[in-house]
Amino acid sequence: MAKVRGDIMIKRDYYLNRLINNIWNGEIKVITGIRRCGKSVLLFDLFNDYLLSQGVKEENIIRLELDQRKNYKFRNPITLCDYVENIVNNKKSENFYLFIDEVQNTIKVKDKENYDIEVTIYDMLNELKAHKNLDVYVTGSNSKMLSKDIATEFRGRATQIHVYPLSFKEFYTYIGGEKRTALDQYMLYGGMPRIVALKDEKDKKNYLSNLFEEVYVKDIVERNKLEREDILNAILDYIASQIGSLTNPTKIANALTSMRHESINNNLVSSYLTHTMDAFLIETAKRFDIKGKSYFDYPNKYYYTDLGLRNARLNYRQYDPGHIMENIIYNELLKRGYSVDVGVVEQRIKNIRTQREIDFVVNDGDHRIYIQSAYQMDTEQKEESELQSLKLTGDFFKKVIIRMDIPHNFYDNNGFYHCNLIDFLLEEISIL
Repeated sequence: MAKVRGDIMIKRDYYLNRLINNIWNGEIKVITGIRRCGKSVLLFDLFNDYLLSQGVKEENIIRLELDQRKNYKFRNPITLCDYVENIVNNKKSENFYLFIDEVQNTIKVKDKENYDIEVTIYDMLNELKAHKNLDVYVTGSNSKMLSKDIATEFRGRATQIHVYPLSFKEFYTYIGGEKRTALDQYMLYGGMPRIVALKDEKDKKNYLSNLFEEVYVKDIVERNKLEREDILNAILDYIASQIGSLTNPTKIANALTSMRHESINNNLVSSYLTHTMDAFLIETAKRFDIKGKSYFDYPNKYYYTDLGLRNARLNYRQYDPGHIMENIIYNELLKRGYSVDVGVVEQRIKNIRTQREIDFVVNDGDHRIYIQSAYQMDTEQKEESELQSLKLTGDFFKKVIIRMDIPHNFYDNNGFYHCNLIDFLLEEISIL
């Protein structure tokens, strides 16, 4: 369980079990995710408590939280490495665990003893990994520093565990009560762990707004030395208002140019979008041609990692349950470890070609399913619109429509499986 405040605890067994299953696997365990989603608690509380329960001595767990002033000196990777090696080399007969929190705060330095060669945290972690009596775990909140570099900088010897904000199942396990009421709260305020400790609606809104402005925006601006914070904010607003809609940097640049009455370069928009994704604030879903078996360059869909942050960004003015539901499904599929794309299938009527969309093409190894998100299908026209693209795939992979307007789950005459959103989110039914 994860501590939120005092004795408030939230189960995060999925991530804890992944850590447990990778103990002493010879690789660096890299825990990534958006800031304040629970990475540090997972490592420094949950996993730490597990190790202690297994008989590991507290002094054999080396804990370095690099966002605390007392540990600022360890942002120098050479200083960090020397400190840890001094501990583990003095007791080679004992096993040690190294926890480093917010590793993106480290700096590059020159090794004065070795011809001023530039040294990074990757170099030092690879050196530490060679110690037979040391198991290394790090957390990070920026993929530019970690995720994209794991294969190369860690020389293919790292295990990545990506942590998301609370899933609805984790959220509901803690708050309980009537399921639909809980879902309404989740759709409005999202799953940042701190939210469940706050009871007052105003406190929740203030927390999310402050988190967005004081943590995420400032972090992106400072880390990437951005000159136009106003453009970054405008992009974040635009994406928040367009979740589930196809767009691209050029379209966004044109929209901002029109709204702001100044010329906005699409390359600038593309760069700033990348920074938001590096910070795990926004995810992108690429479009996949189902019959052509290839990806389109543009346009794509963008989703917020947490819906509470998205709603706070728009000051709760634009509450579209259909698009919010689609965003939640997308996040849930990623949390379960699936590869998720937006499906495109072509329909030809009287030599006129039309592209139809399938919300999600979900792959898990050699398994594939197609998913449509439908808040409600209360008319024949709406039903035909949702089902038509599924009928055009020409294959026999499972086809699922996730809905809010049905009390039970069923297969229709086309063999398509209709399931209730809450059942899906609580994993009370299997979609594979």
